[in-house]
Amino acid sequence: MKTKKICMKYLFGLLVLSLLALAPKQMVASPNTLSDTSALFTSFDGVKIHFESKGAGQPVLLVHGFIVNGESWKKSALYDDLLKKGFRVIILDLRGNGQSDKPHEAESYAHDAEAKDIMGLMDQLGIRQYEVVGYSRGSIITARLLVLDKRITKAVMGGMGTDFTNPDWPRRINFYKALSGEPIKELESMVKYVKDAGLDQQALACLQKEQPSTSKAELAAVLQPVLVISGEQDSDNGSAAELAKLFKYGQKETTPGDHGAAMRTPEFSTKVIAFLLQ
Repeated sequence: MKTKKICMKYLFGLLVLSLLALAPKQMVASPNTLSDTSALFTSFDGVKIHFESKGAGQPVLLVHGFIVNGESWKKSALYDDLLKKGFRVIILDLRGNGQSDKPHEAESYAHDAEAKDIMGLMDQLGIRQYEVVGYSRGSIITARLLVLDKRITKAVMGGMGTDFTNPDWPRRINFYKALSGEPIKELESMVKYVKDAGLDQQALACLQKEQPSTSKAELAAVLQPVLVISGEQDSDNGSAAELAKLFKYGQKETTPGDHGAAMRTPEFSTKVIAFLLQ
């Protein structure tokens, strides 16, 4: 009888230990099971990427521009409007920005590292299809996603023209030089802002050094519908109208404002959502 009691206590102890071993796994926030998540995702090379996911409908990824982070979308009408329309909205801090890791080696930003971060995040979230909205430099990354990730059903490229298709784009090169310490008169205010805001200047220089380009031939082969949208006073990155023409199913829209303001306008939100709902 005594032996039987000991065996029962032993079995009970094993059961408790088994449950305790499982508990940490159950308590960890699993991104693909939660509708509202804010977490760090470990990417292909160990770099940690901060992201947020909110809502539970059709996934829409918002890709931010240069010298900002995912939080910048929350200052736009689009973020709240997408949630009101029932979309699942995903934002992230691209590597080198915000709460994500900021490597200081240029190689960490090469070979489509940012697009790979996003594709890995979509894998982690268990997303089979999604739509993507990029703005400014975020549109450059969106172009890479259109080439690399077949899960995208529609894309929006905001604040961008054809200039980024040139791998030797002078604007990109000048940004890299200025952030690396070379005096570039017209970019002095940009560098001052980076320093005053406490941003990681070295990481931002690496981002410009390894910023990807996508050829016009690659864009012409894209079969997903693409909306190119820009402010009426925005000519920072070349012709948006010419960019739209490169796509087989490209559309062009304009909104009020210059490059910095257009993304935050109600008109930008209205036209982007109308496109996504087509």
